[in-house]
Amino acid sequence: MVREWDPRNASSAEIASLLDTLNAVLAADLPQDPPWRESSLREYLSEVMPGERRISWIAQAQPAGDGIPGVILGHVNVLLLGGIGVLEVLVHPAARRTGLGRELVRVAARRVWDEGFQSIGVEVVGDTPAVAFYESLGFTREYVETRSVLDLNAVDWPALAEMATGVSAGYHLEFCPGGPPDELIEAYARAKAEVRDVDDGELRPSSYDPERLRDSLTTLHRRGMKPYIVLALHEQTGEVAGLTEVVVPAQHPTRADQYDTIVVRDHRGYGIDRAIKARMLLELRSAEPELVEVQTWNAQANEAMLKVNAELGYRPDREWCEYGVDVAELVHHLDPPR
Repeated sequence: MVREWDPRNASSAEIASLLDTLNAVLAADLPQDPPWRESSLREYLSEVMPGERRISWIAQAQPAGDGIPGVILGHVNVLLLGGIGVLEVLVHPAARRTGLGRELVRVAARRVWDEGFQSIGVEVVGDTPAVAFYESLGFTREYVETRSVLDLNAVDWPALAEMATGVSAGYHLEFCPGGPPDELIEAYARAKAEVRDVDDGELRPSSYDPERLRDSLTTLHRRGMKPYIVLALHEQTGEVAGLTEVVVPAQHPTRADQYDTIVVRDHRGYGIDRAIKARMLLELRSAEPELVEVQTWNAQANEAMLKVNAELGYRPDREWCEYGVDVAELVHHLDPPR
């Protein structure tokens, strides 16, 4: 049975059941990834940026009796932002090839259509069953990144400390746990607006104005995701010359997520990119003692950042792809008029 579902008022048993399904999917498709925890999972599923909406559905097995609700076998949510609906689908490995995934997509696509959106996007991990599934529904690949993972237990820490001091004279680095100080928000926004070393595609938009940056940081904290930032400041002007962002989620605190790394064009060639990323890792080592890995995503054409990551010890892991489809075509494919 598929029904609309709001994680904000869901029972603890439902949240726990969804977590079990999520971890079963990870074990089947991404066995090297750490299992998720229940910490702030409800908030992770429900909190969104101002102006965005997330709508969710679950597929639940028949109750086992004695008033015990049936386990959650599938989950879909769609995040409505800008002009696109961003889809996420989970189907327990035991329930695959039963048509459940197709039904979850059908329900979500119909809602996206009813809401007046024109397109749906989804992130698809390479070498998983999701690739063939979405392609069979008419989704086409639009963007590809490489995910790389750094094992902190294999890091050469003395070499990393040397990299962190490799920035040219005229710049200094600042570590900002929780986010940049408010007096630097505008300079931070200018750096993000001017240039980005990585085009992250349409499904992971970045924030380029001060108010949206504040909203983004507030939303991260509400979702149980702790941001850390290292800034490179130009001493003569006080401007942000470079920045790197890492987020440690409460849901999988042993593996952090790298967000944007940016070096403003006029400040390239001074060793900023390598220095800020090395400094970040050194700070995380003491700030997050439970952390054992960091994962990052890079466009395959971004050779400069891929080279820096390799020097830091990152190793390529998987392709991470964005797929898209026209909503009208998807609805017609899944729910043709009779």
